[in-house]
Amino acid sequence: MSKTNRIALATPTRREAIFGLGAGLGSVALSSILQGAAPIGVHHPAKAKRCIFLMMEGGPSHIDTFDPKPELTKQHLRAFTRNGDMESAMSSGNRYFVKSPFKFVKAGESGADICTEWKYLQSRVDDICFFRGGQVDSVNHPTACYQLNTGNQFGGDPAVGAWVTYGMGTSNENLPGFVVLPRSSYPQGGAGNWSNGFLPAGFQGTPLRPEGSPILNLNPPPGTTALQQRKNLDLLAQLNQQHLAAHPGRSDLEARLSSYELAYRMQTEVPGVLDLEGETQSTLDAYGIGGTKTDAFGRKCLMARRLVEKGVRFVQAYAGNWDSHDYIQKAHGSLIESVDKPIAALLGDLKDRGMLDDTLVVWCGEFGRTPDNGMRSGGQSYGRDHNAKAMTIWFAGGGCNAGHTIGATDEIGATAVEEVHHIRDVHITLLRLLGLDDNKLTYYHAGRFKQLSQFGGNVIDKLIA
Repeated sequence: MSKTNRIALATPTRREAIFGLGAGLGSVALSSILQGAAPIGVHHPAKAKRCIFLMMEGGPSHIDTFDPKPELTKQHLRAFTRNGDMESAMSSGNRYFVKSPFKFVKAGESGADICTEWKYLQSRVDDICFFRGGQVDSVNHPTACYQLNTGNQFGGDPAVGAWVTYGMGTSNENLPGFVVLPRSSYPQGGAGNWSNGFLPAGFQGTPLRPEGSPILNLNPPPGTTALQQRKNLDLLAQLNQQHLAAHPGRSDLEARLSSYELAYRMQTEVPGVLDLEGETQSTLDAYGIGGTKTDAFGRKCLMARRLVEKGVRFVQAYAGNWDSHDYIQKAHGSLIESVDKPIAALLGDLKDRGMLDDTLVVWCGEFGRTPDNGMRSGGQSYGRDHNAKAMTIWFAGGGCNAGHTIGATDEIGATAVEEVHHIRDVHITLLRLLGLDDNKLTYYHAGRFKQLSQFGGNVIDKLIA
């Protein structure tokens, strides 16, 4: 009997048998993804089939976007003292209340509060559910990004998109189930923000490069025919399968085999998806493509629409530099301008195509910002620090409670006080809208069944229509 056969027929150890209870599901899930089937299946009737996650890295200020605080105007430049009283700002060592430099309006039939810098999104607020009760644990960018994206402050766990594709699979075998559109430099924490963690490696996010070829080496070398490629892959698969048989339970080897096949299929599908030449000029203009400030994020939003339209389950698009510790009027004003038109176009485009009802769009950063900050440059550069206890997250489409504002922060925006929920509950609600139950969407790892929320939580019922 050959060595390979002896391995295949050997009685599994107790450790291997226990591991197989969880890891076997991963193998089935990975195989199913590549066949276009849902590996786990939804646990509830799904309101959304797919998700586009708009990540504003750096921590946008809720106070200066969607949560106006008139009390801050009254207290502007008044300082805190140690006993909690406020006094006129006379010394440079104190921290001061800072009013928003922007005006707000009540937009749409829902009367949603929105900063006037959002010139285009104002027309879409009735499709949006604003949630003001979110909280996280960390005010450090890398740990907060990890927690927002994976549920774990310290990284190493699967990203939300990995969990979603593990649960639902992809509906297009020629494309990854989870695609990431990062900015030119990766967010703080790097690729760990879209990691597969302890899930099989095939569930990690596939980042598309923002400049140049979106995927390196996507096209075959000159002179290589499809038949030659197929024969090379078949030989490579035969050798890799023998290696895998000698190393059971290695999901990275499984993923390597699968990635070669997926890359082969992507050569025919991806170029068409990523080529925007087929879009009308009016569509390109609507997304701000060609605009000095809107081109970069406009392309990401249009690409996100095209990807989900082709069957990608989860797309995450990044916009960075929201960490406005000073000059918030200039910084946030410019950032809002860069994403406003593209996001409004995305929502409108999805709605016009009949896709918004079953596409969940989420907008947020890793935390909110404080109502106060120190003054710099002679008091002309007001900004805000990090705030883990108050933030605005909004949802559109996908069965969310559109046209409503849920939760509230206190009168100065320092902390959430109504409908207060940790980010784990936001994750659980996102999964629920996609038909997934956080308590059932588990994976056996390190001696226990793990889940996105870490240890459970609650659906935010008011966010669901």
